[in-house]
Amino acid sequence: MNTTANSISPPSGAKTPTLLITGATGSIGAELTKLLADQGVPFRAMVRSPKDAQMLAALPGADVSSGDFNDAGSLATALQGIERAFLLTNSSEQAEKQQLDFVAEAQRAGVQHIVKLSQFAADANSPVRFLRYHAVVELAIRESGMAFTFLRPNLFMQGLLGFRSSIVEQGNFFAAVGDATISLVDVRDIAAVAAAALVEPGHEGKIYTLTGPQALTHAEIADELSKAVGRQITFIDVPPAAMRAALAGVGFPDWQADGLIEDYAHYSRNEASAIEAGVEDATGKLPRNFADFARDYASYFV
Repeated sequence: MNTTANSISPPSGAKTPTLLITGATGSIGAELTKLLADQGVPFRAMVRSPKDAQMLAALPGADVSSGDFNDAGSLATALQGIERAFLLTNSSEQAEKQQLDFVAEAQRAGVQHIVKLSQFAADANSPVRFLRYHAVVELAIRESGMAFTFLRPNLFMQGLLGFRSSIVEQGNFFAAVGDATISLVDVRDIAAVAAAALVEPGHEGKIYTLTGPQALTHAEIADELSKAVGRQITFIDVPPAAMRAALAGVGFPDWQADGLIEDYAHYSRNEASAIEAGVEDATGKLPRNFADFARDYASYFV
């Protein structure tokens, strides 16, 4: 393991990694780096924070490069010697440009294969800004000539952690979604698909739509969580304006808050209820259901 600052120099005797992980400290990236470390796969992680670098450097086989999506030089450094890259950025107004810049730098660096985290129903003509920008980046990767694998997950089960405070303190959570059903997916399954696509042959040119094995309403989500924690948790449907105000109240930037409202309008139209076989197709294993998530994460909601 090694921590570098804009330089790539693995420790003596270690295999130089040819796999780059971006977004390595988020919910998916953290699971992905653990999987790779457990499998003995050397990888490089691009991070900005020295604290994050120190944490990741503790993983077996990890090489850490200081990098910033807004700094082309640091991207070029992180991409030196890389053959396969996992592309994931924070959700922000800069995400499309950052990802397009990364694709261009990866092409210049000779990267052979990009595994991109996209989103369920990505479409350049979607009314949802997140789905539009993912489609734009997917097209750029296709046109680059590099091999690709696109992962299109539905709503994350772990997204419920964003409601943790209201669930713990008030016994409820809310959203502007009505009684629409959503085939939520566990981020651990998304990470498993990413690991397979990065490490195993045969995933080039594939688009994996990632869902759980069931489509649930938010009221059914509340019921499952209630069973897991042993007390009543209630879902409250609210108008979009109320949800938008609440997001603003807890500090969401306007662009992201508006995007989330568009996302939930998409969910409320039952446009995210399809159950797909992407997780099993990529990994050979069935995806976790929501009861699995609720059991494993129950302590967060007590």
